[in-house]
Amino acid sequence: MPLSIPTTPTAPTTGAHFPDLTPDTAPPAARRQLDQVTRHLGYLPSAAARLAHAPQLLDGFLKLTALFDSTELDPLVRETVVLTLATRNGCHVCTAMHTATLTRFAADPDLITALRTQQPLPNARLEAVRTFVHAVLDHTGAVPEPDLAAFLAHGFTPRNALEIVLGIGAYTLSTFANRLVDAPLDPQLAPHA
Repeated sequence: MPLSIPTTPTAPTTGAHFPDLTPDTAPPAARRQLDQVTRHLGYLPSAAARLAHAPQLLDGFLKLTALFDSTELDPLVRETVVLTLATRNGCHVCTAMHTATLTRFAADPDLITALRTQQPLPNARLEAVRTFVHAVLDHTGAVPEPDLAAFLAHGFTPRNALEIVLGIGAYTLSTFANRLVDAPLDPQLAPHA
């Protein structure tokens, strides 16, 4: 007779309320966005498949990220904003996805590690970005003058400060929604978890 090992039942997660949708099963208003994401990434991430339950949220996130990507901020600065938020908000999907992006950019591995572990960055200019993101969040936008001046001293402009606020808004939406739907890590992102 085989030995029976008792198991502890796991608590249900919020993800049970948000099964993955496909372009065929999603609300009609989300189908175009799911197709767009699939074409862009080469696969449909579970996070997008779950966010499609609220087509306006998915559409809003995609529009906000497109706007953030069109700012004057260079890609490395934008990814610093995103990964700072992803780690601060505990979004494992965003952390893996944006680690993959930084890896594709051939970013310094020490930079990636520091961002993932929420440590000071080896690049002073990017550290100013990371510190500024925390100042915006810690002070709910009312950044003290010395903190803003420290950010601007690294060659950034007042416009850049507002562009970072745009990125914070876009990726706060994403990280909160991904955590609510309990989005699992896609196999494509496993090497970057």
